[in-house]
Amino acid sequence: MKSLTPTELSAIEAAVRKAEAATTGEIYCVVTEESAHYTEIVIAWATVVALLGPAVLLLAGVHVTIPDLFSSWSASAVGEAIETAVRRALIGAIVVQGVLFVATAAIVSIPAVRRALTPRGLKRLRVQRRAAEQFIAKNLHATRDRTGVMIFVSLGERMAELIADEGIADHVESHVWDKAMAALTDGLKHGRVEAGFEAAVGLCGDVLAAKFPARAGDNPNELPDAVVVLPRP
Repeated sequence: MKSLTPTELSAIEAAVRKAEAATTGEIYCVVTEESAHYTEIVIAWATVVALLGPAVLLLAGVHVTIPDLFSSWSASAVGEAIETAVRRALIGAIVVQGVLFVATAAIVSIPAVRRALTPRGLKRLRVQRRAAEQFIAKNLHATRDRTGVMIFVSLGERMAELIADEGIADHVESHVWDKAMAALTDGLKHGRVEAGFEAAVGLCGDVLAAKFPARAGDNPNELPDAVVVLPRP
């Protein structure tokens, strides 16, 4: 999925500024290329495929040839021949497994392939963890009235998270944010991230304005309005 352009980032920032004008709440937008490297997925697939190496050899018709015990060979010669054949078979299996591991790892490392092979549940967990880390790292829990809301979007996974600080959570039920999350999800689904962000910001602003209206002369802007763009971790 494409990254946000400077124009789109400016449009989201303007939407945040507009929404915050009517509330003492703070809306903070974060977008990241991806929430994790998912190295374990690459290793897991490469390992599974490599373990199929011996099976590949058998299907290919490779087998250990045992000399005819009734031939004129001596017992020692037969033993050496068997040992050599087995050794070659084992070396062949190891080589095939190594090639399969490297080839599979290279293929699964391709972002589009890795994302397709990564379980959705794991993606969700990684996005949730990255969002929670950013909520703390950006001090959203340190606003005066604990009324910070973070809208977090992870482009690679096409997933979003919305985290509200305890000052809001105590007054707003979690389902109230469903419309904002639906707007984000719809934007990600159709490749219109900026539209999803703007719609979500507006909906969050409406909720905050209703519960935490702006106070005349006392509405400091405690957090930046600009979208924070993060690289992969």
